[in-house]
Amino acid sequence: MAGATSVDPVRTATLEAFADTIIPGAKRFPEDRAIAGVVDDPGAVEAGALELLAHSALGLAEALDGMAGLLNMHAQNHARARQLLLDPAVPPFVALDFDARTALVQELTDPSHPEREVWFGVALFCTMAFDSAPHLSTVDALEQGHVGLTVLGYRSPDGDGLWRFPRFSYQRQLATVHPQTTATGSPA
Repeated sequence: MAGATSVDPVRTATLEAFADTIIPGAKRFPEDRAIAGVVDDPGAVEAGALELLAHSALGLAEALDGMAGLLNMHAQNHARARQLLLDPAVPPFVALDFDARTALVQELTDPSHPEREVWFGVALFCTMAFDSAPHLSTVDALEQGHVGLTVLGYRSPDGDGLWRFPRFSYQRQLATVHPQTTATGSPA
C-alpha cells in the first residue's frame, strides 16, 4: 500500500495464523509457523486475507495492531487455562497448534463472547478474501490466478470483458430480459 508504514511481524504472523484457522492453507515454506499446514491447498492467507483486512475501504487498518495484541492475549489465557506450553519464539496465537487455534476461535465467535462481533467480522473478511477477492478487481484476480476464485471454478469473462452464462443454473430461464435492457445488460 502506498504510504503505508512498516508492518509489525508479530501482527502479521498473528493475523496470518487467524486467517489460516478460518480457511487453512498449505505451508509456504517448511519453517512456516503462521500457517499450520493442515491441508495441501492454498488458503485464506495466500488469497490475500491480510491485504483485505488492511484495505482502506474496510477501515480496519488502524485497529489491526490492537486486534493482534488482543488475539495473542486470548491465546495466552487459553493456553494457561489448558496448561499448554507456548513457544516464546513466536506470538502466542501462532504458538498454538491448529486444534487449539480452532478451539480459541470457536470461543471468540461464540454468541456469548463479548467480542464475538469483532472476531466474527474478521473471520468473515478472511472468508471473503478467499471466495470473492473483494480487494482486487475480478479480472485482475483471475489473471493473477487468485487461489480462491480458481478453486471455486470462477471463469474469465468473454473476449469483450463481459460474463455470460449460456446455461441456466436452474436448467431453465427464470425470467425474460426486459425489452429496454441495453446491450451491456444495464436497465434503460
